[in-house]
Amino acid sequence: MSGKILDADHLAAIAGAFHEQGRKLVLTNGCFDLLHIGHIRYLQAARALGDALVVAINGDESVRALKGKGRPLIPENERAEIVAALECVNYVVMFSEKRATRLLEKLRPSIYVKGGDYTPDTLDADERMALEKAGAEIRILPFQPGHSTTGLIERMKRVASG
Repeated sequence: MSGKILDADHLAAIAGAFHEQGRKLVLTNGCFDLLHIGHIRYLQAARALGDALVVAINGDESVRALKGKGRPLIPENERAEIVAALECVNYVVMFSEKRATRLLEKLRPSIYVKGGDYTPDTLDADERMALEKAGAEIRILPFQPGHSTTGLIERMKRVASG
């Protein structure tokens, strides 16, 4: 496993050091099931916003709760390893809850990033409250049209069915 994949407690210590040093820790979260070019562009843009990028990955049960039966296609440990292999990603942490609220409260990122399929108003209210309490800036990056895991799965099904 990659040295970039940390548990929340270890990452909280790193986040604390970033705050003390006045450095900006950027955090994003998601399922990252079937990594595609939309993910890559999004993660590179997120990393450019600060001094380090943390990617919080939904655990398998969390993905099932969010995406439904049959997901994730790739187990959580493998998804974490794939994301950690990206040059633009500094740290990866997994969380088991459906929402990242507790992790956000613990890590207190300087900047929280979501993709353009979200707006500040559609973010989970508890997550938004945790971010506001931490003084985090919320950034919504442009959506990469035509690039989604769900769309990719649908295309694969069409190809497989002939």
